[in-house]
Amino acid sequence: METKIIQLTAAKGPSECAWVVAKVLKIFLKEVIQNKIEYKVIHKVNGLENGTVQSVTIELKGGQLTTLLSNWTGTIQWIGTSTFRKYHKRKNWFIGCYELDICEENAISEHEIQFQAIRSSGPGGQHVNKVSSAIRAKHIPTGVQVLVSESRSQHQNKKIARQRLKEKITNHNTNQLKESIKNEWENHLTLQRGNPVRVFKGSDFKQQKTEKSFKTKRNQLKNDLRKQLE
Repeated sequence: METKIIQLTAAKGPSECAWVVAKVLKIFLKEVIQNKIEYKVIHKVNGLENGTVQSVTIELKGGQLTTLLSNWTGTIQWIGTSTFRKYHKRKNWFIGCYELDICEENAISEHEIQFQAIRSSGPGGQHVNKVSSAIRAKHIPTGVQVLVSESRSQHQNKKIARQRLKEKITNHNTNQLKESIKNEWENHLTLQRGNPVRVFKGSDFKQQKTEKSFKTKRNQLKNDLRKQLE
């Protein structure tokens, strides 16, 4: 099962682009569900207008994700009249769909944890300070650590420490992910408006099929060559 994280963003675009993000999000999630792919919205920034989304980040889990995303990642275009400025002359609006380059965290390996037995403190009778039953566990790659002293059994405290460390690492990774999402959003402030992967048109938001032919490509090459010779 693959796991990927994608982001739909209006970047620095106006409210019209944020409206397009909201519309595309519904279409994208519908296709995700049809392909029996699990999804979770992990970050969302609403736009200034009601019903608009400036940016949304989604975690996807399932098979054939690469194939699905190959038809989505890139620039997405909507051709239509502004939903907020009726007499605005602009007819072409662009948003971006990106796959975030974030490595999936692996489960914590035993060799990544450093255990240290220390003497317990606090109530527990006269034997509490004579046995090093408390456990300090440290995750070496991140520096995250926990201290457990609930049980008089060193083995039990070690077991609890391992579980708590795992939970703390999960929270740490979540915070790191949010920071990465913020950085990725900053990187995508400027959209490439050429060669959209998908084009939608009109208030009903129907997808427009762009048919490419060898004749069109040949004419484009001729025009490029002609410009170089001028």
